[in-house]
Amino acid sequence: MMAINLLPPQLANQIAAGEVVERPASVVKELLENSLDAGATTIDIDIDKGGAKLIRIRDNGCGINQADLKLALARHATSKISSLDDLEAIISMGFRGEALASISSVSRLTLTSRTASQEEAWQAYAEGRDMAVTVKPAAHPVGSTVEVLDLFYNTPARRKFLRTEKTEFGHIDEVVRRIALSRFDVSISLTHNGKRMRQYRAAKEEHQYTRRLSAICGNNFVEQSMQLSWEHGDLAIKGWIEHPSSPTHSSDIQYCYVNGRMMRDRLINHAIRQAYEGYLQGEQQPSYVLYLTVDPHQVDVNVHPAKHEVRFHESRLVHDFIYQGVLSVLSQATQDSLSLSTYDDVELITPPSFPENRQVAGENVFSQPYQTTVDHQSNNHTSSNVLSSLDEPKQSKERENTAKSMPSGGGNRQFGDSYQRTQGMLYQKMMQESASSVEKTEKIPLFPERTPLNLGESVHTTSDIENRVSVVPRSANVSEQQNDYTFGRVLAIYQQKYALIESSQGLGLLALEEADFLLKCAQLLPENETLKPQPLLVPLKVVLNKEEINTFNQFQALISDFGIIIEVSHGKATIHAVSLPLRKQNLPVLLTTLLTYLSSEKSCTKQQLGHWFAKQIIYESAPWSQAQAVGLLADIERLCPQYVRQPPENLLQLIELQPVVAALNNERSKHAKKT
Repeated sequence: MMAINLLPPQLANQIAAGEVVERPASVVKELLENSLDAGATTIDIDIDKGGAKLIRIRDNGCGINQADLKLALARHATSKISSLDDLEAIISMGFRGEALASISSVSRLTLTSRTASQEEAWQAYAEGRDMAVTVKPAAHPVGSTVEVLDLFYNTPARRKFLRTEKTEFGHIDEVVRRIALSRFDVSISLTHNGKRMRQYRAAKEEHQYTRRLSAICGNNFVEQSMQLSWEHGDLAIKGWIEHPSSPTHSSDIQYCYVNGRMMRDRLINHAIRQAYEGYLQGEQQPSYVLYLTVDPHQVDVNVHPAKHEVRFHESRLVHDFIYQGVLSVLSQATQDSLSLSTYDDVELITPPSFPENRQVAGENVFSQPYQTTVDHQSNNHTSSNVLSSLDEPKQSKERENTAKSMPSGGGNRQFGDSYQRTQGMLYQKMMQESASSVEKTEKIPLFPERTPLNLGESVHTTSDIENRVSVVPRSANVSEQQNDYTFGRVLAIYQQKYALIESSQGLGLLALEEADFLLKCAQLLPENETLKPQPLLVPLKVVLNKEEINTFNQFQALISDFGIIIEVSHGKATIHAVSLPLRKQNLPVLLTTLLTYLSSEKSCTKQQLGHWFAKQIIYESAPWSQAQAVGLLADIERLCPQYVRQPPENLLQLIELQPVVAALNNERSKHAKKT
């Protein structure tokens, strides 16, 4: 048996290159991502012999200092992360520090770079068994150029597996197309054997976005595609999907990006295909260009050696979010008109006319209120443009993570204004409650009138201050003609479960757990509607005993009213779908707990079961943060304005601070007399 030896640097790098550098297109991808991380706005790519002879990439990025050039060609040396915290929230394209070292070990690589602070450029290259780096002066503008000659010259086994020049260049062209779709704000040119093959100019206006999309995906896709824009919390998805009635459906146009990084993710593809189920025939594939934005802490990029795959921490939530967004656009596309006849008191905008097969769907109601026709405010509440955030520099865009609003382009006839979409009966309720909110001129304070506290006797000591802080009687004279209300501003969290809120007329203490319970009740018990089932990515099986099966059969109709679709067979229950408010629960545990509860009840109404569900899913993690409180109150203001108009006694108590002020003034006057 051979002794254990430390591998020479060149051999170690060549082994690593086997994972990173699969073919010339892999080299182009790694170098292009480095250019984007450097903030480049112009990138020139020169290819000879399909990349086997030459790959040269020049950019106008920030460049590399002379002192860092040697480290740039070393393994595990990077400027993009420095700690485990950075690794858990990656916002750059590269982060391992392996690409240049790996490429250098299987080719003749030269790196030339200059920063704006340097008067001259410097060139670095590695050679020899120990991969020693040599640095020498050079001429170069601000930015970097990486030149890769004779790829796999020292690994003949790898070189003989290269395909024809045409095939290898085709793979390079596809990488460049994908990068060009991810960054509309960057100019990219591609040359092969001295001939200009691609020229993507930076897009600064909306029609230029369309031009690049058309150049990459074709005019047919642009003409037959529908715009998608959908947001909820830290999740956002935007882009284009092909109309289901399009005569051609090709898997060649399937581009997906997660936080700006191109991906081939099975979960995302499954969600899209599931949404298209029933719209496509046989082996047809949906075409799409989609941009998914996720909190960097909720996605793991460090999964695949070439970073082609990611792992989502909440994969079911992401899957269902994408499914909902795509399905809403497809559903709207198949409707002859947008039917909102239930909102008789709301005058709606007439939907803009679109060319055939170019209907547009917009964001859901999680992001902003439904829009109504208001002359002076309609321009301020136009729907989002899918591409407005793509022209920002990469670093800025990733730090902002999930942009909550995107300005409307307005000038593009094809993409037009998208209007708000909802999915499920829960959100119809939400939309109904807030349909006329845009007509407001100012928000109504929580305490429009306040009955002063009768202090009675003066306060002489401070020992009873806490007992003298009194509850203010609520005024019943709030105008019923207005329908937009707000709790006010959250000042602080008290005892980890109460929110101290301020309006223009006073202070109040709000019970966050009760507010969460009321919100969940409103979500679970929408008026005159049943919750819509949302299919699970993978159906869940639960073993039930005979008593539990009998209980389920007895209450099956009531359970289905909450969007829960369960099939019982051979002593096992298969959960196929649940409504949106229940998606995050541990469904097997929830089902067994539910059946135990129902077995103890002789009868149960829908209202009782809705309240029981609400108690199971309310926020129980401690403590409440101020951000969580703000989000909760915003949801109640939008979905349950009746609780803002007339808050229940166990939800909100208004506070009069006059006794405290009087006590403080009394103490100060006594102190003044003593001195």
